[in-house]
Amino acid sequence: MKKFRGNVFLVGPMGAGKTTIGRHLSDILHQEFVDSDHEIEARSGANIPWIFDVEGEEGFRHREELVIDALTQRKNIVLGTGGGAVLRQANRQYLHERGTVVYLQTPVSLQLERTGRDRNRPLLRTSDPQQKLSELLALREPLYLEIAHIVMPTSGGSARDLAMKIVHALNALSG
Repeated sequence: MKKFRGNVFLVGPMGAGKTTIGRHLSDILHQEFVDSDHEIEARSGANIPWIFDVEGEEGFRHREELVIDALTQRKNIVLGTGGGAVLRQANRQYLHERGTVVYLQTPVSLQLERTGRDRNRPLLRTSDPQQKLSELLALREPLYLEIAHIVMPTSGGSARDLAMKIVHALNALSG
């Protein structure tokens, strides 16, 4: 199988599998995997819940924009973005223009199942996480679709199988 070369940017809601699928994808493509949230934490020396608590979502989004700008300028990486990265126009532009964007389309029920016990998700610190996930998806899905070159449903198959499907879609897209 010929190997796709170029940046692959994974977008989608929390719990879509961006990190897990991204690691498999980077392994298959022999490209570096980078997680934008981990990069934000490494550069700031603080975890995301702390940044949200101290700087609010706006402060976090500013840090995220700087990191996404820097990371999307690298070559031959697989980038897993935070679920809200698409909220800023600049991020949507960087992602869409500097690589191939794969939207990992995931129903709220599956997001809830995958994020239910994760304490590192500030936006889910609410009495009704399902309602919050539904609201976030309603707001963000049009933005994911706006910049996506490939839409990949994540409901069926293992993370490795989904990564292989993405590789086939990337190869088909690149001719």
